[in-house]
Amino acid sequence: MMNISALQKERAKYQPKLPKSLKGDFILVEGEKTRSVADQDEIASLFPHTYGMPVINFIEGTQPRNFDPVNVGVILSGGQAPGGHNVISGIFDGVKRIHPNSRVFGFLGGPGGLVKHEYIELNAGIVDEYRNTGGFDIIGSGRTKLEEHAQFDKGLQIIKDLGLNALIVIGGDDSNTNACVLAEYYAANKADVRVIGCPKTIDGDLKNEMIEASFGFDTATKVYSELIGNIQRDANSAKKYWHFIKLMGRSASHIGLECALKTQPNITLISEEVAEKKETLDKIVEYMAEVIANRAEHGENFGVALIPEGLVEFVPEMKILIGELNDLLAEGTKTAEIFQNVKKSYRLEWVAEKISRESAVVFKSLPPGIANQLTLDRDPHGNVQVSLIETEKLLGEMVKAKLDEMKKDDKYVGKFSTQYHFFGYEGRCAAPSNFDADYCYSLGYTAAVLAASGKTGYMSSVRSLTAPAGEWIAGGVPITMMLNMEKRHGHMKPVIQKALVDLKGAPYRYFISKRGEWALNTSYVYPGPIQYFGPTEVCDLTTETLKLEQA
Repeated sequence: MMNISALQKERAKYQPKLPKSLKGDFILVEGEKTRSVADQDEIASLFPHTYGMPVINFIEGTQPRNFDPVNVGVILSGGQAPGGHNVISGIFDGVKRIHPNSRVFGFLGGPGGLVKHEYIELNAGIVDEYRNTGGFDIIGSGRTKLEEHAQFDKGLQIIKDLGLNALIVIGGDDSNTNACVLAEYYAANKADVRVIGCPKTIDGDLKNEMIEASFGFDTATKVYSELIGNIQRDANSAKKYWHFIKLMGRSASHIGLECALKTQPNITLISEEVAEKKETLDKIVEYMAEVIANRAEHGENFGVALIPEGLVEFVPEMKILIGELNDLLAEGTKTAEIFQNVKKSYRLEWVAEKISRESAVVFKSLPPGIANQLTLDRDPHGNVQVSLIETEKLLGEMVKAKLDEMKKDDKYVGKFSTQYHFFGYEGRCAAPSNFDADYCYSLGYTAAVLAASGKTGYMSSVRSLTAPAGEWIAGGVPITMMLNMEKRHGHMKPVIQKALVDLKGAPYRYFISKRGEWALNTSYVYPGPIQYFGPTEVCDLTTETLKLEQA
């Protein structure tokens, strides 16, 4: 028995809420045939057995349905997100209710556990210890990609040995793309095993008309917003620091936007807006400096700025520079080998000589520490590891230089001191909010019902998320519906299309309407910690993003 806190003891008693359609007998209703979000002909040719399937909804029924036992394998894939344990709890309870002789096996350490045949059987004793807790430690996670037929066949071997009817992959866009490929492969080879996905990522970029939110986003942004609120209170108390806060979100700025809507800081940068307007680094710095100078004129030499993790890749000249550096320093290339042998004190100068003149100008303009970070080891995709780039410090140093120039021209009268923060891992394994506890449990339960109903190539879907949980709509959406073709490792591959911040959407438009007011005034909101006990209007809050999208 693990050591547990007083909060965990109480949270273990919490029974997540379910949509009404899953509480009793249900009817499976199929909609019209679907098509992929883009590249329909190519996607259809790659997924002939799973393309075009209908969206599925479960509605309340009156006739009981008899199911045979269903044995399910579960995989946690990719980075952690609050609520993963409740997805597994929902799967476990779902299959046991379908038939008490159903069994659940957890593959250890992510997709690699399937290939290596490393697993445990999950029983009530194990599952009960992890209900309503954060983390993925019940079976662990991993980032092994299931892309090769040899992996599929190794997985199929253990699936047959264990007598599994279905495999449920809990992961983000890449993991669910892998699940879709796996479903197609098994269907093509007439292997009697279904594959179901569950939408996970705190980044919030796995969403569409059928997937209103990825799980973990609500909890993570509440954790970050509590920290931001605490810092805002400190800033407003000390009145002497500008806090530059970098937030997770490489490909999209959903986290930054949601936290801004929750806390109302002075500056929030949105990567998608930077890309849309083709804003240069100098333009961004100029905007930030103007906000700081305007507040200084009113005697306010403090503030808070939110910066998305992936911002540098959206700045046009930085995107070009990073692309050139990725090519120059790609693993296995001769230039990368030469670079490793260059004397460290000369490396930055060497790099500047090897890239285009325009990129060299940008590269030389960066603080040496930031320029060096851009030359560090690449990620498994061969790209710069943006989480290692201290974007908040880059902007802080450049803003300070800009303010020094403005002071000389009598355009700035204040004092500028900075504090830097990066909020990332703090939010990934937090105990799930009531919303995420309910949502994740419903996603897992829905996945179990989809598997028992003989469906494959589907992602578990729970919608109408701003309504009370009993009114949520449970069902499944074909993963092929979300696919498009993108270049990966130099080749065009089918992948789930990432959802970026919609610059025409209600959340962004509301943010824009308030941005000027929040920039000049101290309009801070202090959300405080996640509340698990108390009034529904406090404990069951959903995200500001969902409220605005579904208003």
